Amino acid sequence: MTYDIVLGAMLFGTVQDERTSFEILDHFVEAGGTWIDTANCYAFWEDPSGLGGQSEELLGRWLARRPGVRDRIRISTKVGCEPTEAGRFPETAEGLSASAIKNGIEGSLRRLGVEHVDRYWAHMEDRRTPLAETVAAFDELVSAGRVGALGCSNYAIWQVERAREIARANGMTGFTAVQQHVTYLRPRPGTRPTVAHRFGAVSDEVVDYLECHPEMSLWAYTPLLSGRYTRAEKPLPPEYGHPGTERRLAVLDEVAAETGTTRNHVVLAWLAGGSPAAVPIVGVSSVAQLREALDGVALVLTAEQRARLDAAT
Repeated sequence: MTYDIVLGAMLFGTVQDERTSFEILDHFVEAGGTWIDTANCYAFWEDPSGLGGQSEELLGRWLARRPGVRDRIRISTKVGCEPTEAGRFPETAEGLSASAIKNGIEGSLRRLGVEHVDRYWAHMEDRRTPLAETVAAFDELVSAGRVGALGCSNYAIWQVERAREIARANGMTGFTAVQQHVTYLRPRPGTRPTVAHRFGAVSDEVVDYLECHPEMSLWAYTPLLSGRYTRAEKPLPPEYGHPGTERRLAVLDEVAAETGTTRNHVVLAWLAGGSPAAVPIVGVSSVAQLREALDGVALVLTAEQRARLDAAT
């Protein structure tokens, strides 16, 4: 079976020890998972060096010890957020200039021990660099065979469309995926989710854009709010403190009871089967958590259940 899910490797090699990380990766592949998502900056904030690369390095060691597994998986990584000076983020983030993108992919390929990555992301907007320069630099990597598809994460939707227009006008390869924070609960209007970058939380405008551009895919990071749907010791952030949250959680519990599953299962099923469909990026700390996530995206909600979930506000 294949799954519309991405394994997030952000904390592999730092918070997550190598043995457990390898177990999770092995189980993911054995279960039929294909996409693994990382970034060149993961996880600089968890390492005494103040610099990233640990996740890619661990994935490189795993790939080296698993002959043939590279042909079974697809690797997604990012550029733009790695600090150029330890401990000084975001003011020294590498950005998305042509040189930063070139250096970024060279470092990522070296750490991963591969010749190309299957999707390369602009990790965060860089308004210091002309968008045309960024678009051209990404296109060069595709033309050189070092990168497959392209995507942008934490971008305002007007920037996404402008970048795509630049690519179209110049015969270049453009972004075909958006990565943002997407989950079932909605923050109070006028607030920004704690887990998301300034433009990270998906908005109605983003949803409308993606519905009008079916060639674009949506990848959803932190879909389970880092365990806050099911773990009492991890309360919801304050921006979710409004009556709409209570109503949505009530319906979530109803559907979980009807399907004999959990809130997490239903959230992932709601995302994977929605319009537009969102591909959840799940970060897990155990094989048991991974199994729960795989079961979640495999769950099929009825039209009536989905309508109830959508209607709760």
